[in-house]
Amino acid sequence: MKIKKQIIAKKDHSISRDAICANALKVLCRLRDAGYEAYLVGGGVRDLLLGEKPKDFDVATDARPEEVKSLFRNCRLIGRRFRLAHILYGRDVIEVATFRGPHEGVHANHAGQNDAGRIIRDNVFGSLEEDAVRRDFSVNALYYNIRDDSIVDFTGGMKDLNNKILRMIGDVDTRYREDPVRMLRAVRFAAKLNFQMEEKTHSLIFEMSDLLEHIPVARLFDETIKLFQGGYGLRCLQLLREYQLFELLFPLTEDSIARQPQTLALIEQALRNTDERIATGKSVNPAFFLAVLLWQPMQEFKDEFIERGEHEMEALLSASREVLTRQQAHTSIPKRFSLMIREIWHMQPQLQHPTRKRALRTLSNKRFRAGYDFLLLRHSVGETELAPLCDWWTEIQTKKPYEQEQMTEQLAVQGQKKRKKRRRRRQVRQDVK
Repeated sequence: MKIKKQIIAKKDHSISRDAICANALKVLCRLRDAGYEAYLVGGGVRDLLLGEKPKDFDVATDARPEEVKSLFRNCRLIGRRFRLAHILYGRDVIEVATFRGPHEGVHANHAGQNDAGRIIRDNVFGSLEEDAVRRDFSVNALYYNIRDDSIVDFTGGMKDLNNKILRMIGDVDTRYREDPVRMLRAVRFAAKLNFQMEEKTHSLIFEMSDLLEHIPVARLFDETIKLFQGGYGLRCLQLLREYQLFELLFPLTEDSIARQPQTLALIEQALRNTDERIATGKSVNPAFFLAVLLWQPMQEFKDEFIERGEHEMEALLSASREVLTRQQAHTSIPKRFSLMIREIWHMQPQLQHPTRKRALRTLSNKRFRAGYDFLLLRHSVGETELAPLCDWWTEIQTKKPYEQEQMTEQLAVQGQKKRKKRRRRRQVRQDVK
């Protein structure tokens, strides 16, 4: 690609050192003082220019990973595909990457691509300019220079930032083949930044999306979490479906959406709630949203197992196994999450059919809050018959222990009345015969 270096002086941009994480400044200054080039780069620079508070601060340097490690006792080297240095300051992690270079003419131990063009090794070091053109999007290839507080731009990133354009650097076809996950990143950044994709960055996703089928499912799971747990999940869902990527990640769910419009309503409401929680600084658990995504496919399988003669709870267990096993072929779900997903699903019958003996045990279950929130979510998108149950479980949480006992005793009384009515109806039918 054609390179035109632009340097934006301190007076011509909005980044102040006061807005940069103190630990990131320590890393930049120590590298600089040791005689190395050191730049803040990537999302940190982009977000600062947009007036946002960055979550991460990444550093690019001409120092090799081992040289970085020799400067920082609190450093560890990670990665095989990409060799990186992590500088640890308590919970703060400053990622330091050596400038990347082109693969042409280098030893196969340091760089490599498979037959489809996907990069499988990338420990090739280069210059600042070479590093810039190796990055994904122009707005992520802006370098803040600690020496004079200027910004260095090789790819027109400042112009794209001002015009709210998301543009892939270089030949888009080649870049997507090098790493098909860039298509998911394009969706994520377009949603996060509210930017429009440049034409080729946009159009080639439709033509090349099948390349994602060759990406390890564990990596696709990681990208899925970033898409849906970043605070802009609803917009990510809309774009994923627009670009026909969602069906590659969650085919069972996409099929259910086609058959049951309520499936989409449930997912969208869950994402609205998730985005609101993240905006207010509250935590979210990926297992809850995954339980929402796969709820309707699980219900459909459960109905099938019931038709085959299984009892409801047995069918629920069978359907849970079936859906989670099938989903693993598309995005792997770690065991710690799949267990919680099952617990949320399995709690729904307990919440829908509380009994005197079981209600207090359900209330004390460590997953009660997640199961209860799931019940409220289902009610909020149209399962109106759940209203009395939602009210009952909401009320019992506000009561003292002896009052909770009284509420559960009432369940026993109500249960006896129901059983008497059923017996009377059976007797009437027998008398008619």
